[in-house]
Amino acid sequence: MDDCFKCPEYQFPNWNKDQCLPKRTNFLYFSEPLGIILLFLALSFSLLTALVLGIVVKNQNTPTVKANNRDLTYSLLISLLLCFLCSLLFMGRPQTVTCYLRQAAFGIIFSVAVSCVLAKTVTVVLAFMATKPGFWMRKWLGKRLTNTILLGSSLIQAAICAVWLCTAPPFPDLDMHSLVKEIIVECNEGSVIMFYCVLAYLGILAIVRFTVAFLARKLPDSFNEAKFITFSIATPKNFQHILSLEFAVKEINKNPKILPNISLGFHIYDSFTDARVTQQNTLKLLSGWKRMVPNFNCDQQNNLIAVIGGIDSVISLQMATMLGLYKIPQIAYCIFAPVMNVKTQLPSFYRMVPNESHLYKGIAQLLLHFQWTWVGIVTAGDDNGESFVQTLTEILYHHGICIAFCEKTPVISHALKMLQSLESIQTKASSINNLTVKVFVVNAETQTTAWLIWYLYLHLVFEDTREISIGKVWIMTAQWDFSSESMQRNIDIQVFDGTLSFTIHSNEVPEFPKFLQLLHPNSEEGDNLIRLFWEKAFSCFFSDSHEINESNDGCSGQEKLKNLPGLIFEMNMTGQSYSIYNAVHAIAHALHEIQTMRPKIRRMVDRVRLGTIDFHAWQLHPILMNFSFNNSIGDMVFFDENRELAAGFDITNWVTFPNGSFLRVKVGMVPQALPGQEFIINEEAITWHKKFNQVRPIAVCNDNCLPGYSRKKKEGEPFCCYDCAPCPDGKISNQKDIDDCFKCPEHQFPNRNKDRCLPKSLNFLSLGEPLGITLTFLALFFSVLTALVFAVFIKNKDTPIVKANNQDLTYSLLISLLFCFLCSLLFLGRPQIVTCYLRQSAFGIIFSVAVSCVLAKTIIVVLAFMATKPGSKMRNWVGKRLTNSILLGSSLIQSVIGAMWLCTAPPFPDVDMHSLAQEIIVKCNEGSMFYCVLGYLGFLAIVSFTVAFQARKLPDSFNEAKFISFSMLVFCSVWLSFIPAYLSTKGKSMVAVEIFSILASSAGLLGCIFFPKCYIILLKPDLNTKDQLMRRK
Repeated sequence: MDDCFKCPEYQFPNWNKDQCLPKRTNFLYFSEPLGIILLFLALSFSLLTALVLGIVVKNQNTPTVKANNRDLTYSLLISLLLCFLCSLLFMGRPQTVTCYLRQAAFGIIFSVAVSCVLAKTVTVVLAFMATKPGFWMRKWLGKRLTNTILLGSSLIQAAICAVWLCTAPPFPDLDMHSLVKEIIVECNEGSVIMFYCVLAYLGILAIVRFTVAFLARKLPDSFNEAKFITFSIATPKNFQHILSLEFAVKEINKNPKILPNISLGFHIYDSFTDARVTQQNTLKLLSGWKRMVPNFNCDQQNNLIAVIGGIDSVISLQMATMLGLYKIPQIAYCIFAPVMNVKTQLPSFYRMVPNESHLYKGIAQLLLHFQWTWVGIVTAGDDNGESFVQTLTEILYHHGICIAFCEKTPVISHALKMLQSLESIQTKASSINNLTVKVFVVNAETQTTAWLIWYLYLHLVFEDTREISIGKVWIMTAQWDFSSESMQRNIDIQVFDGTLSFTIHSNEVPEFPKFLQLLHPNSEEGDNLIRLFWEKAFSCFFSDSHEINESNDGCSGQEKLKNLPGLIFEMNMTGQSYSIYNAVHAIAHALHEIQTMRPKIRRMVDRVRLGTIDFHAWQLHPILMNFSFNNSIGDMVFFDENRELAAGFDITNWVTFPNGSFLRVKVGMVPQALPGQEFIINEEAITWHKKFNQVRPIAVCNDNCLPGYSRKKKEGEPFCCYDCAPCPDGKISNQKDIDDCFKCPEHQFPNRNKDRCLPKSLNFLSLGEPLGITLTFLALFFSVLTALVFAVFIKNKDTPIVKANNQDLTYSLLISLLFCFLCSLLFLGRPQIVTCYLRQSAFGIIFSVAVSCVLAKTIIVVLAFMATKPGSKMRNWVGKRLTNSILLGSSLIQSVIGAMWLCTAPPFPDVDMHSLAQEIIVKCNEGSMFYCVLGYLGFLAIVSFTVAFQARKLPDSFNEAKFISFSMLVFCSVWLSFIPAYLSTKGKSMVAVEIFSILASSAGLLGCIFFPKCYIILLKPDLNTKDQLMRRK
């Protein structure tokens, strides 16, 4: 073929370009994945919008719905619902009807939605501007304005769409060329210009709405539009501040004893918690009511004497910076000082509240009283909140209290960003409802408490639960305002049941409730503020009201303030109202003080205004700083050296009820730091949250360490989190959560649980215990046995066996052995001075005599054998002289050692507190000479054993050396074993070892030397003859 050719418009070439294939149609099918997803989203958002509409309709009479303009809210929600549904017109194969409706419905419905938002914004701005006295825009507020904006904006878009549909309407069309393999089935907009006109008008509405909202961005806000719609009296409960001011002024003006012939007046300005509004109102005070001219006073008739305000530190500081330039006294009732050093930085600034240091100390003392050491802090995320956290944290750490976590609520400027992060909100809501933290300290500023309540509400939504804040104790600072505006409808008031708050000290003013009962919005003395307050408090409207009246409830003026719930209004004067009341009285008494110092001026005219007297506001300062007065109920009021109220804080327990009412109960106080005044709390008067079953809540990081354990720090955890380690041996802990175990006194020892000390028992070898009885029996038994042996030898003294063994030495040995057995009794019983003296010295001397006797016997045996040899010179030594010399010499040496011992460092009764854990050893302290006595005994025994061992092979006829050798072997074995046993035992066991050694060694000598002879004397008398002795080899 010479040339290739194109396929028809509804076909396209295949891959090999040798044939044409039919093109597919391209439009958004309902059945394809993208269509299914978009259909699901459109229906989901439509259903969600319908649910929101249902909730709003169901709660149409609630303050939030009413305050946010119900008609506009309904219109906005219905238009949004249609917006979601109109997206379905863009799905499926375009038809003539759908092409007609697509862009027109989209343009008109979206215009209605944006117009609703614009009408809301304009209404909010005008409502705020209408609060200014005499503002002409008040007559525009109402349904007329909103309907005009909504219908006007929507009709313009409807007209544009009508022109479009009549001139060049959209129609179904095919696009064969944009895609190679597909035919696009679409709606041709007809007139592109008209399509962009619809979009341009939507853009204009959106830009206008954004501009109005941007200009209104600094208006006072509290998460919704309610504050704008309710005008200057946003919180009915705070209207009591104005009423307390009015009551105090009227009370003073009626009192002839204070400022006679002078009437006080006042002006009221609302700061709207906004810096710009505060500055403007302060300038109005300085310039005059009608004109605001900086540095000029345009109102010569009224003289500004003093200013009372504001309610928070930020507003107070903004006022003080300008009032201080003119030295006009400002008495604020903000809980926290606006600057660190008020006295020097703000010389004209006073506070009718105590210093916040009392508040911080009171919080710490309250936590310490209830032993709450694991607490959370909720505060605002601004500079004031940061200062609160730093100061409180330092004080709490100093008192051993840990911060579980610190939740900082966002400031208004960051609120929108905060609300965009659902995960962040959920995290904060969960942390507030942390089950491990039972106690929260809340810096109860209005915005902080509002966020706190929102967190609680959102936790309820996220967790899909009906119960929130199970087991929480809220400790609120003195700003706490338990009002209806701070509570959400879905939040049960009993969430805050059992709350403890610090409140400015106040007393009941008996005349104030009577004053409130006489208030009437239609009285001649009534003003517009009372009417606005009345409408807000009773949710009604007067017939001539210009407000947005969506309720059929009309105000009769016969409503009773006392019937209002406490969340909306209280008949008794609150702490802040009491501060305002005292501030008015302070100013009046200061003026009265100045007046009494000017008697001539006071007589000039019958009735005179202060403005006509040569008087300046700065003249009040010396009076305010240096005087005190008693108010009408007898409370003394005066400022301290820092120009702050010299008083403390009350501690109030808030008891809530299911019907929405509550009761304030004063349960304690934090007095001013004066000598003799201490923190006071009546725990029995406190009603805890119902979840605690009226049992004191526990707020610790972990369970307490019981007595017997001490705290062991956990690595990486706060110091309040710890493990419990058992006390080591010898130490106890008798209290919970003790840092370190301690030793018992010396005379006591720990019990098995190591939680208390028990008295130690005395440890000595008593005659009444089994071991003492046994040793006593053995000592007496061997003593009797020795006496019997001695008697046998006396009776048979003329027999050869007795004579052959040296009678005198035998008697001396038996007597010394008898005393050895008896001296062991000195070791029994409680050591005394006498027994300590006699024990070791008697033992040493008596045993030396016994061993000396054995040594003399051994030497006599050897010499007697040697003397039998012919011509031996040893015969001269055999006799009593030698035996006496050995016996006396050896014994005297031991006696000298004993005498030196008793003269230099004698034994004495002593107690050993440490050797035994549970006993006090009562012993004789022998000193070091005791071992000299033992050493000398050992020396005699070794010599005697050596001589006897050498003589063991002498002929039996003359030899008792074998028995002596064996007896000395027993003797030495016993005392060699005694030394390690004696040193390794303590107490009565040591004494028992020594008694046993005495008895064993003495019994060894007695048995080995005398029992063979007694056997012959008593049982073999035929061997006890001279002939038998001579025949023995």
